[in-house]
Amino acid sequence: MCSASFHIAGLLEKMASSDKDFRFMATNDLMMELQKDSIKLDEDSEKKVVKMLLKLLEDKNGEVQNLAVKCLGPLVGKVKEYQVETIVDTLCTNMLSDKEQLRDISSIGLKTVISELPPAATGSTMTANVCKKITAQLTGAIGKQEDISVQLEALDILSDMLSRLGGTLYSFHSSILSCLLPQLTSPRLAVRKRAIVALGHLVLTCSGNIFSELTEHLLAELKKNESTSTTRTYIQCIAGISRQAGHRIGEHLEKIIPLIVQYCNVEDDELREYCFQAFESFVRRCPKEIDPHIPSVMGLCLKYITFDPNYNYDNEEEEEEERMETENGEDEEQGEVRQVFLAPRLLQPTPLPESDDEYSDDDDISWKVRRAAAKCLEAIVSSRHDLLQDFYKTLSPVLISRFKEREENVKADIFSAYIALLKQTLPSQSWRHAADASGKDDVPLTMLQNQVPNIVKALHKQLKEKSIKSRQGCFSLLTELANVLPGCLADHIPALVPGIVFSLADKSSSSNMRIDTLSFLHVLLCNHQPEVFHPHIKSLLPPVVACIGDSFYKITSEALLVTQQLVKVIRPLGKSCTFDAKPYVKDLFPGTLKRLKAADIDQEVKERAISCMGQIIYNLGDHLSTDLQPTLKIFLERLKNEITRLTTVKALTLIASSPLKIDLRPILGDGFPILASFLRKNQRALKLSTLTALDILVKNYSDSLKPAMIESVLMELPALISENDMHVSQVAITFLTTLAKVYPSCISKISGSILTEILQLVHSPLLQGGALNAIIDFFQVLVLTKTAAMGCSELMKQLTAPIYSSGSAGASVTLHKQAYYSVAKCVAALSSACPKEAPGILNQFIQDVKSPKSSPAVKVLAFLALAEMGRTMNLSAQKELKTVILEAFTSPSEEVKSAASYALGNISVGNLKEYLPFMLKEIGSQPKRQYLLLHSLKEVISSSPADGLKPYVEDIWALLFKHCECTEEGTRNVVAECLGKLTLVNPSELLPRLKKQLSSGSPHARSTVVTAVKFTIADQPQPIDALLKSCIGDFLKTLEDSDLNVRRVALAMFNSAAHNKPSLIRELLNAVLPSLYSETKVRRELIREVEMGPFKHTVDDGLDVRKAAFECMYTLLESCLDRLDIYEYLNHVEDGLKDHYDIRMLTFIMLARLSTLCPNAVLQRLERLIEPLRATCSTKVKAGSVKQEFEKQDELKRSAMRAVAALLTIPEVEKSPAMAEFSSQIRSNPEMASLFESIQKDSASLPATESMDTS
Repeated sequence: MCSASFHIAGLLEKMASSDKDFRFMATNDLMMELQKDSIKLDEDSEKKVVKMLLKLLEDKNGEVQNLAVKCLGPLVGKVKEYQVETIVDTLCTNMLSDKEQLRDISSIGLKTVISELPPAATGSTMTANVCKKITAQLTGAIGKQEDISVQLEALDILSDMLSRLGGTLYSFHSSILSCLLPQLTSPRLAVRKRAIVALGHLVLTCSGNIFSELTEHLLAELKKNESTSTTRTYIQCIAGISRQAGHRIGEHLEKIIPLIVQYCNVEDDELREYCFQAFESFVRRCPKEIDPHIPSVMGLCLKYITFDPNYNYDNEEEEEEERMETENGEDEEQGEVRQVFLAPRLLQPTPLPESDDEYSDDDDISWKVRRAAAKCLEAIVSSRHDLLQDFYKTLSPVLISRFKEREENVKADIFSAYIALLKQTLPSQSWRHAADASGKDDVPLTMLQNQVPNIVKALHKQLKEKSIKSRQGCFSLLTELANVLPGCLADHIPALVPGIVFSLADKSSSSNMRIDTLSFLHVLLCNHQPEVFHPHIKSLLPPVVACIGDSFYKITSEALLVTQQLVKVIRPLGKSCTFDAKPYVKDLFPGTLKRLKAADIDQEVKERAISCMGQIIYNLGDHLSTDLQPTLKIFLERLKNEITRLTTVKALTLIASSPLKIDLRPILGDGFPILASFLRKNQRALKLSTLTALDILVKNYSDSLKPAMIESVLMELPALISENDMHVSQVAITFLTTLAKVYPSCISKISGSILTEILQLVHSPLLQGGALNAIIDFFQVLVLTKTAAMGCSELMKQLTAPIYSSGSAGASVTLHKQAYYSVAKCVAALSSACPKEAPGILNQFIQDVKSPKSSPAVKVLAFLALAEMGRTMNLSAQKELKTVILEAFTSPSEEVKSAASYALGNISVGNLKEYLPFMLKEIGSQPKRQYLLLHSLKEVISSSPADGLKPYVEDIWALLFKHCECTEEGTRNVVAECLGKLTLVNPSELLPRLKKQLSSGSPHARSTVVTAVKFTIADQPQPIDALLKSCIGDFLKTLEDSDLNVRRVALAMFNSAAHNKPSLIRELLNAVLPSLYSETKVRRELIREVEMGPFKHTVDDGLDVRKAAFECMYTLLESCLDRLDIYEYLNHVEDGLKDHYDIRMLTFIMLARLSTLCPNAVLQRLERLIEPLRATCSTKVKAGSVKQEFEKQDELKRSAMRAVAALLTIPEVEKSPAMAEFSSQIRSNPEMASLFESIQKDSASLPATESMDTS
């Protein structure tokens, strides 16, 4: 370490040199040294370095000064506390010096030191002591300083310190406040502005009393209104505070808003601008408190957004009317109309004649008022989805009428307010709402549809204005409009095309202007019918093709995307079309080909050129004649290149599926082996796309493929079939099925290796859905190909072998339950594919079931196979089946019992007449077997077509109602499921009957009825929906039932409705929410003590109901957020955070979700929400507790920490003192810190996987 001190001593010597270059170099070297982590200074060196750097701050050479200041940053962390205090003292004294340069450099020094101080969270006392020193000096300097520039610097530094370390200065807050308030009346506006910024940072961390003192002061001064200038400052200050700590100003809004409304009417434009800025910050930051004032604020905005006293727009509108008439009247004479289009008269709004008391144009700042009003409207629109219909009635027409605004900046804000309105109107995209499109959401869309002509009328002329900014605004608005209402611009294409062509061809257009125009054109082409563009292709195509040749890659890339869409428009395959595409091929093809050939272009352009050319060949391949083959050869080259291969595979898939039957023979010979090699690559997307491409090629080009080509592909397939990636397996097996149909001979050669893999997959517990169906199809095709080496019986043997062998003593394989179902489905499929073999297979299984030697596994398989076969075949010829099944009901093995019950149900589906009356009789007469028989009945009701069931509905209904009061909850649930599914057979008659049963005296019967309703709600649209909607309110009244259990099942039903079909309950929420919230409370009367030997154990009977209630609350967050009063909601979440373990787990997840959905509301409640989180994270488990207790606490802490991590993602959360303190506690406690880190690592890896899944 000695060498470092020695080295530094050498530097210090040079720093004292008289040569400025030496001083500069030595200071630079010192900075390098200080930035190394390893450096340690002894006390003497510290002293000398500090002294020298402070001396160099006064150096005559500016560059040396600058370097010395930069050294202070890294030095702070390397020296002891008292040295930092020395530095700070000297800097503060220098700040007050007479020399301007020294003052400037010292203030930069202070900012550097403040930014390098360790945050208070690390627990170091240095920061607190240093801050106190600086603060004392600064407040003094601000208070008594005559020199403005010192005051400004001091205010700046104070703001810096408050924003970074506000909490540490707690004891100084009141002195800071009393020093800042007088500055709001300073004669210099710059001082006022900086004081406002400093107050904004102060309110984030100050105590409630200081905050109240500040607001009281501001209100009192506002009421006094001594001069317009100070009033402006106070309103600016309130807006500033609201922007920084909106959640605190909420409670004072009642007093503030009337004052600001009153000042809007004062004739002072700047004051009005500040008033609107204040309104905007209230709307964004205190949504709940501003709610009652929204109508009056909106009224003011609408009044002042048209406030332009110096201009008269009337003349312009009159001329507009005349022109419109001429255009409409002379439609036949196309020439003249075009003239009107091409040479619009330049309309100058006429200034009013100036009178003495009116201000001149140069002083006109009314545009600032309009801009602030537009921004405030945008804030209202973005935050109040519930007022959409009102917006379209009142606000939309006013905004549209203001699209003619003459001031560019204001126009941009008016556009963005309208775009915000369109974004709010966009129908929500999630599947839950898509399946649930209720009429309510259509009202705003219809209102918008009616206003489209006015929007186009207001915009289409502006598309040819010189101003690029306003053209870009028009295009982004029109793009949003075309997305929200696809097809709405169909009638207005003639008005828009000239503007699009103008922006693309205009030499003065910037790159961004062209890109915006192209992306609008792309959206327009995608969202409208091809026919509407056909008259305009002639004018649209040349400028787009010119853009393909542009030198800027982003324009080329966008133009290729548009061209690809244009090709689909020019010749839409699949519908008859009179438009002749041939003349345009010569425009489209060469430009795209040039980009396709170029090897040295941007990756995105390469990919889009390939896709675009693929589309051209797909739609226009028959017009390319001799150009086709050379182009396909280029595709072959691109297929060999790693960067472009995926896109090329997709393009080839498209070309191969073209109805024009494009001739691909010349490239198949080379292409097929390349595609086969892709199946080995470790790129999932490439494997999937290649399999799809191969599938299409085999289907459409079977006569051009050689057996050798196909074998090269077959070799690669076994490796793709495994349970590690079910989707790839499914696509591979689907491809195999295609091969087996087209080339049966090839399959027989390789069936061995591939079958081994497929059979392994059938026996996998993960197999289900699509992959299972693909295997079943493959087996059916395989058995039917005459050349297959494997007949039906051989396949059956291999399928069932593991199960038959598992019965024997030395069996190594035990199969998962799911595998039995998969094998049974495959067996049933095989028997339906080989009707000759079917009776033998059937007998075999019946013998297996009867034989006492069969192992339970064999019996289970036999029953499941009988079930699957019975569903499609009529098994009534097998007389002994009924007795066999009923005997199995007494089997000691639960698995066999449930398989037998499943079999009875499914066999009945195949022959209702024979089996259903038998089953109903058995249910009535066999109380012991009731549960299993009811399960069979459930299968019948779920799987039978409604018409087949109708004759039996009355009998089943009567029977079920006999059992709906059964004391056994399991039986009641099956009865309820049967009732619910039966109601779907004939809803108009059966639903009212269910409703009648609600008044039943027995709580068991009521709970069964409510659960039955749960089973009538599905996530897909159904005929019962309208009926349910009208009466679900009656079923939800059971939320107030006197019986605990009925309330629990009512909550489950409510949850199901909220999750699967929110439209059923949206309108009822106001009535239902109070009952829901009351179920979240802990009921003391439901908690009892149970004695277990020497121990007393508390049991809470209300826990399940509370859990169900919180689950409902969570579901409502996802589906009905706009109908919740989020603050009321948060009250109950807060209670849940202190409840039982299970409920805390739920509320932690809710809190994490809330922090993304409504961050502002969570911010307002942060202090109250953090306490329970802190309590959970810092609990210790008693020593000697059982292992489960430790695990439980660990899980709780992890969950709480996840909630904390989610809270920390809220913007501006770090400004909350409670949060800052808690996060410092987390960092200083090793156990919490490591937990927090692991949570963050988990969440960092999450988004990637989530986005993968949606692909």
